[in-house]
Amino acid sequence: MTAASPRKSSWVNGLFVTPYLVVYLALLLYPLLAGVWLSLHKADLFGGEAFVGLENFGRLLRDTVFLQAVRNTFWFVLLTVPPLAIIALALAIALNRPTRAAAFFRGVFFSSSVLSVTIVTLIWRLVLIPDGGLIANILHAAGRPPIPLLSHPDLVLPAIALTTVWWCLGLPMMLYLAALQQVPAELYEAAALDRASPWKALTRITLPSIRRTVVLVVIIQCVLQFQLFGQAQLLTQGGPNGASRPIVLFIYEVGFRRWDIGYAAAASEILFGLILVATVLQYVTTREKEAVR
Repeated sequence: MTAASPRKSSWVNGLFVTPYLVVYLALLLYPLLAGVWLSLHKADLFGGEAFVGLENFGRLLRDTVFLQAVRNTFWFVLLTVPPLAIIALALAIALNRPTRAAAFFRGVFFSSSVLSVTIVTLIWRLVLIPDGGLIANILHAAGRPPIPLLSHPDLVLPAIALTTVWWCLGLPMMLYLAALQQVPAELYEAAALDRASPWKALTRITLPSIRRTVVLVVIIQCVLQFQLFGQAQLLTQGGPNGASRPIVLFIYEVGFRRWDIGYAAAASEILFGLILVATVLQYVTTREKEAVR
């Protein structure tokens, strides 16, 4: 039998990736390009379109409501990503043991991640509301007035961030656990023989060994938390006075309540750019640190 030519072999191999490429082009690339094109038009839900160029983006930069939503989104990311990365790592280290108790608590902490955003917000609404909520009842028993966590402009985003950290903690914890179980036990045995403290073992062995997973967790959480929507929509509807309105909720309100689809598409492209810049910066910063080492 004669061997297939390299050109024919490459075409045959290309057939295996064709289904993926078709799905990628249809569900990812085409919507992205269509969204960019739509952002350059003044359009509504009834199909009327008029090309306006970059006018939608100029309006967004002058829109105080949108700029407030951008600030809210960045503040929310800062409130959630570091706690998720640090608390999940602490839990993973504490539960990285082959015991039944550790397995039980891994399941407990991961269980919140499988809940829908509706269930999560209903649970935490019963905790946060000032009229009969769990926190309000505890404060009442201690003789203190209730705290308006969902109606105070300075407290509403921290309250939503607390809800989100509780909800999203399971995935980064499991990623850390998977990484920790790949670290050779001999390294910790050698550290114990050298009488290294737990802090030195953490900083000299654990963190360097799982640094790629740490970067992955931070990037994933940045992407997810920039897309905050359900918690703010169901808990506060963006209030009070827009103090908890994120960019995605702004896009929803503009596109499906005001029917200004082109304007909403422009806001979506800005959100995409913010996520892309944050991800690239995180990746480049990490690569530079590795190169220095």
